[in-house]
Amino acid sequence: MEPMTISSKELTEKIANCMLEKQGEDIVALNLEGLSSICDAFVICTGTVDVHVKAIVDHIMKTLDDESRIRAKHVEGYTGLNWVLIDYADVIIHVFQPQSREFYRLERLWGDAERTVFNDPLTI
Repeated sequence: MEPMTISSKELTEKIANCMLEKQGEDIVALNLEGLSSICDAFVICTGTVDVHVKAIVDHIMKTLDDESRIRAKHVEGYTGLNWVLIDYADVIIHVFQPQSREFYRLERLWGDAERTVFNDPLTI
């Protein structure tokens, strides 16, 4: 089956919902359109420990594959689980443990990006 066509904004919202469903913390999306040629957005969240990071990552990947037939182009950091990066081309996901998120500070690195904070599940 062909993957569904989905906008970067819709994909970002689906990802944020997956993070919320697994109690991801401090969920933020950075709109990188016009700021980066790499992708349109980053979606970032914190998982408390290895098992929590793994649960968030697995849930995102399974949900996007099952519901939208979208598969990650690349996954990095899955064995260490301190920082897992999932590349969906237009949207790149970063799931951090607290110490790694504080160390890398992606939100500060991309300080010019428009931010969306996700606290409640969205209806898409």
